[in-house]
Amino acid sequence: MQTGSYDSAATIVDDDMPEEITGTMAASNLNLDELPVGNLGIIALASSTEMGKKVNDHIVQWREEREHKHHAHPQMHGYVRDNYLIRTETPRFGSGEGKATIFDSIRGNDIFLLVDVCNYSVTYTLRGKVNRMSPDDYFIDLERIIAAIGGKARRLNVIMPYLYESRQDRRTARESLDCAQALKDLVRMGVENIITFEAHDPRIQNAIPLSGFENFRPVYQFIKGLYRVAPDFNVSPEHLMIVSPDEAGTNRAIYMANVLGVDMGMFYKRKDYTQIVDGKNPVIAHEFLGSPVEGKDVVIIDDMISSGDTALDIARELKDRKAKRIFICATFGIFSAGLDKFDKAHKKGIFHSILTTNLTYQRPELFTRSYYHSCDLSKFLALIIDTLNHDGSLSNLLDPVDRINTFLEKKGVKRS
Repeated sequence: MQTGSYDSAATIVDDDMPEEITGTMAASNLNLDELPVGNLGIIALASSTEMGKKVNDHIVQWREEREHKHHAHPQMHGYVRDNYLIRTETPRFGSGEGKATIFDSIRGNDIFLLVDVCNYSVTYTLRGKVNRMSPDDYFIDLERIIAAIGGKARRLNVIMPYLYESRQDRRTARESLDCAQALKDLVRMGVENIITFEAHDPRIQNAIPLSGFENFRPVYQFIKGLYRVAPDFNVSPEHLMIVSPDEAGTNRAIYMANVLGVDMGMFYKRKDYTQIVDGKNPVIAHEFLGSPVEGKDVVIIDDMISSGDTALDIARELKDRKAKRIFICATFGIFSAGLDKFDKAHKKGIFHSILTTNLTYQRPELFTRSYYHSCDLSKFLALIIDTLNHDGSLSNLLDPVDRINTFLEKKGVKRS
């Protein structure tokens, strides 16, 4: 994962403490009362090596500074260490088959497996040719690691920011239900908790109703990022509107709009159902539902930017309606069709900035674009892991409204 080690005009928005936590409480002062479930172990698969290192560094620092209530308890042996990463390897044979090997002891550990199924930068050689790792490759490697653990860990937790096959979450014809099947496979292998971000449809958790499934949204991090990108960002109904690019993402936009106290709008796609092009019904037009956007800044919030066609089409529609500045916020920046179209649109003034997170691989050329801004969620992931390791409540992290209000008050935003 690339996390911003480039000299460029792009901004790296760090998810800094102590604002990440309620009030002024520092991370080292959290989780002081409860004993850990087991010794912490973090397994970062090849797709998440850099993120794993950053998460590990945060937890190491917090636990060195922490004065735990039960520091003398036998169960605290190994609580403070200089490294929580477990060494693993998932090599490929010449035939393309693979295996998983674990080099450190994991017996009795509370294991957190971190995997980014969208990281296409990792490669392997097959019959003399270089292949890029696919989401399918990463998922089978995840299962291989779990199989190598062999039931020796005290608990297994999977952190998969982009939920594998989450776009295939429902059956509309004689189709496979890949995401539901994948979740069931993980649970059958002993995984107790699955942590993800912006699941395409959170109802997919119904496939594993008796297991832990937590779905996070980085709304708080985006709000912080918007203020860093545009210091004059004005949170008021007269100056700002939140827009969902389609009907599927309205809940996301409604939450952000309600927390900020501004209006929300929505586009829906008018399609031609009489024909199919490239496996889907072509979009005739994007129709807007909402109050006028003239003279207002607009935040388009979505779960991902894939090709980017939808986001740019919506931005153009909003510009035609005389919107002021357009900010595009998406948890996952895939940019599957390259950056040329974004470069041209930005040059024409179609949008002001794009904000995505480092939860998935970020192609290096992104950091050479002045309009791109990365929100670093490594501390947030570290906080989730540290809290779960103590079997603590995630409620405050799942619903960040208190942290958002505290942040806005510091920015001088008056709350009614």
